[in-house]
Amino acid sequence: MENETILARVREYCLQEALLTPGAPLHELHLAAAVSGGADSMALLRILLALQPEFGFELSACHVNHGLRGESAHRDEAFVRAECARLGVPLRVFHAEELGPVPEHAGEDWARRLRYACFERLCREGIDAVATAHTANDQAETLLLRLARGTGMHGAAGIRPRRGPYLRPLLPLTRQDTESFCRAAGQRWVTDETNETDAYARNRVRRAALPALQSTNGAAVENLARFCEKAARADAYFARKAQELLSAARLDGTQAGIRVPDACRVWRLGPLSAADAPVLEEAMHSLTAPVRDAEEKYVQLLCALVRRGSGAVQLTGRVRFCAGKGFFWQEEVTELPQRQTTPQPESWPFVPEKQAEYGFSGGWKVTAELFTADFEEKIQVVHKKDLKNQADYARITTLYAGLVLRTRQPGDVYRPAGRSVHNRLRKWMNEAGIPAQMRDQLPLLAAGSEVLWVCGAGFAEGLAPDEDTAQVLQMEMEHREELS
Repeated sequence: MENETILARVREYCLQEALLTPGAPLHELHLAAAVSGGADSMALLRILLALQPEFGFELSACHVNHGLRGESAHRDEAFVRAECARLGVPLRVFHAEELGPVPEHAGEDWARRLRYACFERLCREGIDAVATAHTANDQAETLLLRLARGTGMHGAAGIRPRRGPYLRPLLPLTRQDTESFCRAAGQRWVTDETNETDAYARNRVRRAALPALQSTNGAAVENLARFCEKAARADAYFARKAQELLSAARLDGTQAGIRVPDACRVWRLGPLSAADAPVLEEAMHSLTAPVRDAEEKYVQLLCALVRRGSGAVQLTGRVRFCAGKGFFWQEEVTELPQRQTTPQPESWPFVPEKQAEYGFSGGWKVTAELFTADFEEKIQVVHKKDLKNQADYARITTLYAGLVLRTRQPGDVYRPAGRSVHNRLRKWMNEAGIPAQMRDQLPLLAAGSEVLWVCGAGFAEGLAPDEDTAQVLQMEMEHREELS
């Protein structure tokens, strides 16, 4: 694709999505481009420079040095500094230490949060909008990951063109387009070596799943991105219907005649239970999202509660939704009790690539090890009882995000190996005869409320390594002191 064509596509997309306004007074909009130094971000910078005369925005750049890649990170920073100076673009560089100490177990999720914390600081300092270099490839990868983990229409909408002050003008382009643009413009870029590892789920999708789909249809990336746009339109439609439903069913506690705190919200069950399933699901999604990550299972729990007409669903330690006597309402505890009857939960992000040992105050030490699978050999030399502490790591990171090593929390569910259904962790602990004094100290590996491994009991059903496993996660634990 010729660079003029690429510019025309981005310009048309910016107009279509109202990201930029042509003929605006000079410097009315101060736009910062997020520049890592890769091909996508360098193409973003050059395209915005080319569009600047027509749209009249003031352009600067920002670069975040996460401090995770040593000399490579410093190399990237030096490259971005040199290129911005050559192009005459003002640059603001952030270093991780500016926002606090770098965690010992910092990983991809932490790095993303750091970037957006830096962007927020820019906006507080007078930047009006931040443009990021997300492309159709990023859109396709995000869709596949969300579908694999389980998502509704809202998640299937993927990365939106605008979210608050963040603009994504390159979404109509593929990664091949950005690299072609840079080559034609004589623009160099740097490559992040962590993109070449299969340790992260997104990299595996990028390096294996997308190429496999493209071998079937060369336009797979564009088609997946187009599906996200259709999902976004459908999601917007159902969101409007959901708000209409909630508004029509809304009451206050006095009208409902039930004893709930004044701050709680109340709805009539009749209109909710009579709503079409997609509209009800969207309504429950809108109620869940302000409280916690709106995972599909929580949305479905609330839908089932509405249809059942009685009972309660505890979404967090503070918030639950209840149904009864023809009404549906939200209850919230504004203050926790002064006296804690159980210890505060412990929690660490689980990144075995960077941190192998985790210590718990109850005396447990957990060791995580990753190794290349040689399953046939392994089952010959490892005693059968130890196999429960091994899992297919690629399968885990593809199906789940935000892995955390922690102690138990309200709402946890667990499906031990060999079981066909999930159980409440509390119920399973009762059945397994776990001593009461151990239950709040026992280490768990979890994604949200889904418990994937329990110290002493092993990994959940469906995660065991098999002949197709490429990387095995092995968990070992020891108790270093007597439990009080």
